Amino acid sequence: MAQALGFDFGTTNTVLATADGQTTHSMAFTSAAGSADSMRTALSFMKDRQLGASALKVEAGHAAIRQFIDNPGDCRFLQSIKTFAASALFQGTLIYAKRHSFEDLMEVFIRRLRNYAGDNWPSEVKRIVTGRPVHFAGANPDPALATERYNEALSRFGFPEVHYVYEPVAAAFYFAQNLKSDATVLVADFGGGTTDYSLIRFETVAGKLTATPIGHSGVGIAGDHFDYRMIDNIVAPQIGKGSHFKSFDKILEVPTNYYSSFGRWNQLSIFKTSREFEDLKKLVRTALEPEKLETFIDLVDHDEGYPLYQAVSATKMALSGADEAAFDFAPLGRGGHRTIRRADFESWIADDLARIEAALDDVLEKTNTTSDMIDKVFLTGGTSFVPAVRRIFTERFDNGRIETGGELLSIAHGLALIGEREDIMQWTVQ
Repeated sequence: MAQALGFDFGTTNTVLATADGQTTHSMAFTSAAGSADSMRTALSFMKDRQLGASALKVEAGHAAIRQFIDNPGDCRFLQSIKTFAASALFQGTLIYAKRHSFEDLMEVFIRRLRNYAGDNWPSEVKRIVTGRPVHFAGANPDPALATERYNEALSRFGFPEVHYVYEPVAAAFYFAQNLKSDATVLVADFGGGTTDYSLIRFETVAGKLTATPIGHSGVGIAGDHFDYRMIDNIVAPQIGKGSHFKSFDKILEVPTNYYSSFGRWNQLSIFKTSREFEDLKKLVRTALEPEKLETFIDLVDHDEGYPLYQAVSATKMALSGADEAAFDFAPLGRGGHRTIRRADFESWIADDLARIEAALDDVLEKTNTTSDMIDKVFLTGGTSFVPAVRRIFTERFDNGRIETGGELLSIAHGLALIGEREDIMQWTVQ
């Protein structure tokens, strides 16, 4: 019987896994949206008269998305809640007049997953091993606050032990199971909100895998930031960014902070209930191009954040294999149909790429490691397929040393394997 539960609480997707010896298993979830071994990190809340006047029908993952799409305007949808974990600015959000803290949201999400798992959820778990990024996403992230919030949410489930492991360390451990010889391994984990590096020396001593951590680094930039750059350059100008309004005898630019909220599509449901959104509505009366702000307001009112995310993701994915790709987002009208060049996309994300590469330089410089000292490079996470990201590594390491795989599963399965070890403290973040 598995003694540990590997919990990869991701920005975009969440996976839970158990281990039986060296064999790992993803937990299966069955919801109204079908069965899957990974779940979108999403929640939806909707009033349901059958449950009572004050009760809510709560769904998570794919079922949350289905409930949101089937009930536009009647459903409160939250996505990528992990991005708020380390933010002191996030003190909670109102859901049908009831305030939910980050801990509340994390608890609700896990409870829904446990319900979807049914008999697949282990009856007795000695420890839960949770992944955490080297650097959390967001402006001025507070890792101690994130850990405090994680601890509070997980304590509500009564796990005897709670451990934290850097996500790239877990991915490295998963990858190391297939090593044929001792090796120094660099893992680059590209999540939705963070890019993390881990440099580890793996050796087999007396038939047992041992590891010596060499160094870690990371930056709060990854796939979601690339989405933001696309929205900022393709969509934001069409909904008023750069436009102006009249204030007495002055002509002023519409505040750009509105567009930061819009670009972070997963935050739109929170922006919808904010004072900023009310202020934006008032600007329409004095705007020089009111039709643009009206379009902005319509997109928020009609909960177009998720459809926008789908459109941006489809374009980004297509650009991984082609020099040009179509962007189609009907709610923008004619402006929602255009061709995007990969060269333009790469220019939009140039600063993000520079910070991702700087974090790689950081871990190599801090550990006095040169490229030729690294035997294997393991790239994991969907953003590793972006050609400009992959070039960061192909320009430093020959292709024979670069491997990919387990984009959704590697972290959770690595966490489960680490959870079964007697020397777990060697792997955890203290």
